[in-house]
Amino acid sequence: MPLSKISLKPGVNREGTRYTNEGGWYDCDKIRFRQSTPEKIGGWTRISEATFSGVCRSLWNWVTLGGQNLIGVGTHLKFYVENVGAYNDVTPIRATVSLTNPFTTSSGSATVTVTDAALGYVTGDYVTFSGASAVGGLTIDGEYALTRTVTSAANTYTITASSSASSTASGGGSVSAVYQINIGSPFAVPIEGWGASAWGQGTWGVGESSTTQIRFWSQSNFGEDLIFGHAGGSIYYWDATNGVGTRGVLLSSLTDASDVPTVQNIILVSDINRFVFCLGTNPVGSSTLDPTLLRWSDQESAINWTPSATNQAGSLRLSRGTKIVAASQARQEVLVWTDSSLYSLQYAGAPIVWTASIVGENISISSQNAVAYANGIAYWMGKDKFYKYDGRTQPLQCDVRKYVFNDFNTSQYTQVFAGTNESFHEVWWFYCSDSATNIDKYVIYNYLENIWYFGTLARTAWLDSGLRDSPLAATYSYNLVDHEDGIDDNQGGSAAAITAYAVSSEFDLDDGHKYMFVSRVIPDISFDGSTADNPVATLTLSPLANPGAGYTSPTSTGGVNNATVTRTATSPVEVFTEQLDIRVRGRQLSMRIESDATGVAWQLGSPRLDMRPDGRR
Repeated sequence: MPLSKISLKPGVNREGTRYTNEGGWYDCDKIRFRQSTPEKIGGWTRISEATFSGVCRSLWNWVTLGGQNLIGVGTHLKFYVENVGAYNDVTPIRATVSLTNPFTTSSGSATVTVTDAALGYVTGDYVTFSGASAVGGLTIDGEYALTRTVTSAANTYTITASSSASSTASGGGSVSAVYQINIGSPFAVPIEGWGASAWGQGTWGVGESSTTQIRFWSQSNFGEDLIFGHAGGSIYYWDATNGVGTRGVLLSSLTDASDVPTVQNIILVSDINRFVFCLGTNPVGSSTLDPTLLRWSDQESAINWTPSATNQAGSLRLSRGTKIVAASQARQEVLVWTDSSLYSLQYAGAPIVWTASIVGENISISSQNAVAYANGIAYWMGKDKFYKYDGRTQPLQCDVRKYVFNDFNTSQYTQVFAGTNESFHEVWWFYCSDSATNIDKYVIYNYLENIWYFGTLARTAWLDSGLRDSPLAATYSYNLVDHEDGIDDNQGGSAAAITAYAVSSEFDLDDGHKYMFVSRVIPDISFDGSTADNPVATLTLSPLANPGAGYTSPTSTGGVNNATVTRTATSPVEVFTEQLDIRVRGRQLSMRIESDATGVAWQLGSPRLDMRPDGRR
């Protein structure tokens, strides 16, 4: 028989069986499809050796008038402004307290008890002491994390000094204690029983279950400055003219500030006429958060929130849903998601200013960060499907929907985040698999080719701003990495291999009626972009007698079912292993291409099989 060319359609499909998806791909990790053929994704490199504290959930990139290319980094512990690889702590201050002899030491222990009746602190908060005199052989000076808070009646907490005390003592003299805003939670923690739900909900004496709120930051630049805040907290302002090391301050503390919201869930600055929005906030004259209320400042003003006949500040309460979940600037409109509907906000000018129209009903959205805007279309992950809005709201056809949502930790929906990779026409969603409490998986939609693929990767935030050469991602190693930079994993500062593979669905050999014997494979692989002298990929064939019979065991017939393809030269064109000697027999076949070494980049083309009939059974 002549050589049989194997050309498979792009994308991964997990909605049916392996055999139903004949002629396609069934499994993969760290690959994408370019011009319908699979290739290994690009690598990533840390932007610097510096690290930040806490799990990052928010990134924002902007450029100042002085040309500084900055990134706002919001973690569950702190808020930073990254500049040239350095993370500058700009976390706002909650309180400054003067204390007298607040420290108590214990001989031989590094634990120091601090007495402060001001309260308001929680375990993990950060405090900076200055002006202290030595106590117990220790001078408590600088920043410390609260390691334990004691009962409010005791008015005390503990910190850990850099060394052990030489004696048991109390003192410290006149000390200044500067407390940063309270820390948040790195992920959702289930709460049950008393206090877990609102008053009156659930069965008497039992109550309902809920989860602690994950620390989410929203941020947006107002000119060269930054407006930011965490969900359930105040609004803060960072002034670029004061330098990257200057802390953010309450927006309400700025000169002439008027009726600035005291609590909010989401902050957004509109592209049209620069309004600052708070979505889920307190009404004017109240301090109670209304989760469906949105307010906006006066045009071109971040500080004037008092509605009047002479300005355009105002508010609007959305009628569908119980809370505002997410918001995104779109083309000539602001999109706002509640937990059941999608609204379009459009600027109408005074006196109405902003109008709201329902453009999607009976929908869901998994989290505040689950939306990505690409190619003039908003894409988002719901709680059981994917959606898009391009002028009308509709479910997104998804070939991996069952694969994603059947292996999903629904208690960690709020961790879901989305991002774009515009260079490859992709939208990425990261999520927690069923048994994970930290993000460990991703799924990609290629909107140019209308295909899906997926993989495993631990990330906490993503940003493709266009102001930097590569998409940025935050890691659990507490640093930022440039994606699509190189071909290896350089997250730790040295190259490590990225294991990448693609596995085809089962396809018939000949017509699937007769047993076929495959004796060799003519590979078709490009190693363009590899840095290794002789990059290698492994090609594996797994035969089956019938789709339901499982892979043949042993898989080979007196030989092997896999072999390596090695590039041996690059000029004038790539030269690699001409043929692979394979000995397998079956009616169907599945093909796997993979690599697990550093310096390897590959793209699979259309391999050919040398096979002949081998009888019937």
